[in-house]
Amino acid sequence: MTTSGAPLPQPADARPLPAEELARWYGPWQPLTPRTIAAFLDGFDRPWWIVGGWALEKATGFSRPHEDMDVSIAHEDAEALRLFLAERGWTTWNADSGWLRPFDHRFPEIRPDSGIWVRADALSPWVLDVPLTPAGSGRWVNKRLREQELDLAEITWVADDGLRYLNPEAVLLMKLAQVRGKDVVDAEATIPLLTADQRAWLAETVTRIDPAHPWAALEG
Repeated sequence: MTTSGAPLPQPADARPLPAEELARWYGPWQPLTPRTIAAFLDGFDRPWWIVGGWALEKATGFSRPHEDMDVSIAHEDAEALRLFLAERGWTTWNADSGWLRPFDHRFPEIRPDSGIWVRADALSPWVLDVPLTPAGSGRWVNKRLREQELDLAEITWVADDGLRYLNPEAVLLMKLAQVRGKDVVDAEATIPLLTADQRAWLAETVTRIDPAHPWAALEG
């Protein structure tokens, strides 16, 4: 039996692959870090900001090993990033619901809430994961609550290294399911350090998504 069109999404109950299985299926990672990402993206003229574990580490000072490097951009700016990296010898791939496909002139259309993986070639490790935010340039949209849209200045901050990071309460929101061990570790390290306003924002947003979640009861 054959099918046509876009690849089928993975089942809704599929769990994230462990790091070793991810590498076995898709190839190894040798990720950039906050110390190297600025030079890597030097000259890219669209807004970008660090998300994921590195953003929490910068906000809390709590360090743990990082399997990848996550930098987010608006979906509107994805094509600009593709062209920018192609000119510098990098290949871009669309990561979407368990599958990878080249993101190039052959497959230029990608979903607004998918992601981009970056590596030099098929024999090289991945260096960057770019989860897209389904918004226009300079804006942030909550993928779990699409009506929540904010200016980047409201949901990100610029650290002493000159880089822009997603606010820790918003990073935690992306880890709401807590299905990976590192997500549990991140939450335990970060929640006690949130300000009253950050805790209130997280609780109010979680309440709108999943009122039964323990974080909905966080007090400011």
